[in-house]
Amino acid sequence: MANDTAYDAAQDTSLTPVMRQYFAAKQAHPDCLMFCRIGDFYELFYDDAILVARELQLTLTARDKEKKQPMCGVPYHAAEVYLQRLLRKGYRIALCEQMEDPKTVKGIVKREVTRVLTPGTAIDPSLGAGDSNWLAAVVVLKSGTAGLAMVDLSTGDLRATEFPGPNAFAQAADELGRIRPAELLYTASGLGLSAQPTLAGESEKTEDSGLDAIRTKTAVDEYVLTAEYALPLVRQHFKVHSLDGLGLAAHEAAAVAVGGLLHYLRSTKQGALEHVTQLRFYERSGSLELDAVSVRNLELVDPLFSGESVQTTLCYTLDACCTPMGKRLLRATLLRPSLELTEIEPRLEAVAEAHADLLRRESVRRAMDNILDLERLLGRVAADSAGPRETMALAATLACLPELRRAVLALKAPRWQALAAELDPLEDLHELITATVVAEPPATLADGNVIRPGLHAELDELRELSHSGRQALIAIEERERQRTGIGSLKVRYNTVFGYYIEITKANARAVPADYERKQTLVNAERFTTPELKDYENRILTAQDRSLEIERRIFAELRAQLLAAASRIRDSARRIAEIDLLSNFAHLSALRGWTRPQVDDSTALEFVQARHPVVERRMEDSGIGRFIPNSLYLDAQNGPSILLMTGPNMGGKSTYLRMAALLVIMAQCGCFVPAERMRLGLVDRIYTRIGASDNVARGRSTFMVEMTETAAILNTATSRSLVLLDEMGRGTATYDGLSLAWATVEHLHNGIGARSLFATHYHELTLLSEKLPRLQNVRVSVKESASGIVFLHTVEPGAASKSYGIEVARLAGLPQSVITRAREVLKVHERAEKNSVSASLLEEPAPSLQMTMFTPLSQRVVDRLAEADINSLTPLEALNLLADLRRELKDGPK
Repeated sequence: MANDTAYDAAQDTSLTPVMRQYFAAKQAHPDCLMFCRIGDFYELFYDDAILVARELQLTLTARDKEKKQPMCGVPYHAAEVYLQRLLRKGYRIALCEQMEDPKTVKGIVKREVTRVLTPGTAIDPSLGAGDSNWLAAVVVLKSGTAGLAMVDLSTGDLRATEFPGPNAFAQAADELGRIRPAELLYTASGLGLSAQPTLAGESEKTEDSGLDAIRTKTAVDEYVLTAEYALPLVRQHFKVHSLDGLGLAAHEAAAVAVGGLLHYLRSTKQGALEHVTQLRFYERSGSLELDAVSVRNLELVDPLFSGESVQTTLCYTLDACCTPMGKRLLRATLLRPSLELTEIEPRLEAVAEAHADLLRRESVRRAMDNILDLERLLGRVAADSAGPRETMALAATLACLPELRRAVLALKAPRWQALAAELDPLEDLHELITATVVAEPPATLADGNVIRPGLHAELDELRELSHSGRQALIAIEERERQRTGIGSLKVRYNTVFGYYIEITKANARAVPADYERKQTLVNAERFTTPELKDYENRILTAQDRSLEIERRIFAELRAQLLAAASRIRDSARRIAEIDLLSNFAHLSALRGWTRPQVDDSTALEFVQARHPVVERRMEDSGIGRFIPNSLYLDAQNGPSILLMTGPNMGGKSTYLRMAALLVIMAQCGCFVPAERMRLGLVDRIYTRIGASDNVARGRSTFMVEMTETAAILNTATSRSLVLLDEMGRGTATYDGLSLAWATVEHLHNGIGARSLFATHYHELTLLSEKLPRLQNVRVSVKESASGIVFLHTVEPGAASKSYGIEVARLAGLPQSVITRAREVLKVHERAEKNSVSASLLEEPAPSLQMTMFTPLSQRVVDRLAEADINSLTPLEALNLLADLRRELKDGPK
């Protein structure tokens, strides 16, 4: 029976009541996998069962002998593992729960959907401490302004931004590509996608690379992302009359996106969201901008290729943080380095002080040793999934805050002092928890004995009654043994029959007449007595009443903690920054990094710098020492472009990436691996390093390269840092050389950005004679009779030749191929020895052909190469010469 018949089936009286409940729930949530609670299992039926059995490798069974009603299920207590596997695959899940206790209900138990789990709303226990699980919403208003909002339910972190102008959506898509949310909300008109709901796991196809990486895209109704509907939701949630205080006064698009998130969280029944107490609006232009391409190419937070080790990332290399909050802030800071000297300098000063004072630095770090994930603990309290032990874990974390505050106060830099002053130690909340919950509580409230003795008088009385009742049962057992003479008589309890007296069948003749039989077993009989019934009623009533009181007290504690959610989140943010700065100081001292000089100049200079990631990997693997290099660029007073030539494997790409990573580290407020560094603030970093095609979207490697290069040339400024590696290699040699030549000229004359341009086109080195702010540099090699040795050193000057064939030899190509390649190379070198004339360095007249690049001259060269000069007669040679001259003079026919 297919899901699209759910409505009719729900009305079909021939179905069992449970199946009618199932189909009614499925009709309300057609795009979700329906997990229906039946006893101790979550069951799925029909199409959902077939899909889940396939995805989770479960056994597919059926409710009928004909197997026309397929079903499968997972144990209720182990369901979390299965749910997370489906969510990671992009599926949406509806939980249809039993709303009544089956023991107390006659007939069918009421069931209804209590929560919808989606990739962006589920809190994954396996989520890394430094990772965030973003749910994002994007909207484009009629004005053209794009709004973007994102929330991480596990921490309550809510952020928003917006993008004006004609390229607004492209910028929003690029931002989405950078943060990579687990789920994106949109309207059909906003993205031009289908508004039809898709089954979870089936994502829409889009035409923007920033959206390609988002697996789950969820369409919402058009009205949801409108100002009329969304803005009141924002005001209602934050309990404000105006959006001005939230920083959204002039940002309607961002506010609408926030409202769309709140609507979705309500519709999927994510609770009251008490821990989402703050909204942070940010301007993308307020930080060093890194597009999704640069974030990927530089491997800031994720490896370049899927399946690679995270050890290739800068985030891993810089992560010695003590707390989960610090790890997440590190990741966020690497993606958004500061662009303000007023923020960077206080950070560097704080790092410098901690760097120089080992004892105080380690005091701060040791004070964070026992601090757990304060934000996610608060998130669990808000989701009502925090049990007694999680609550005590929260108390243990709060107990660390006063000592941390004292340790930070010992440091005198202004930023340290500000952080200490702003850190709320939350001592009242620690006292509240420890005064309410026992020191070593059970796992769940249902186990009882969670609340401290002495807190509630009635609870203490009930506990005493329960305890004395148990003692009375022991006395009853002993008295009945004496009365009956049955030494093996036992008084026992189970949830089905309550308290009972168990007597073996061998002693059945000695059972007193006043015993009332309750159950017959194979080898025993179970009985009860009026006295036992009375004690059972008193004890169970006391236990039930005790649990009721404990639940109420615990709920009151939860409400008090959530009332202080803003204070807890503020303290968590201060802890994160303390952790981040002390982490930078720790790494700088450990690895010999130095403080960079950051100013408003247009310079970028580092002396004897090392690539932080490569250096650490070399040290960890013991394969040698990283060879440092220096760099000097100045858009106004020195070379603004370094044109790098040299062989593959010589280290050009490493040098380019090193320059970018050092800039990012410096503008994050971290010391850098260099003897000295001076940095004039960089507003954007662009990278064109490596290429990959996208056949599914009809884009070749060269098209991807040109698209990314176009973005650079159209948006870079004189304060940007541009890194281009092997531009133009995806097309014909002369096309690629022409494009590379023109691009270098545009960077020099039209933009003035600080640029590193690595190339194998040695012809480009001639530009140094024409462009005054371009300098040639090369990666050096040492030649010997046995081949070449890579020195990995960057030095002034152009490479004298390419070493591609030598690299191929080192890679293991057959010797016959290497020999033939050298022969072919000599032929081409002779043909092109004088092919690049001075006309390339001058503006060519409109009627003039540039001899190297025109198809005409290439045909002349080809005819010369094909001619067998040794076999030509003098007359044939004269005729060939006449033909070539005529072709040069008259042009192509």
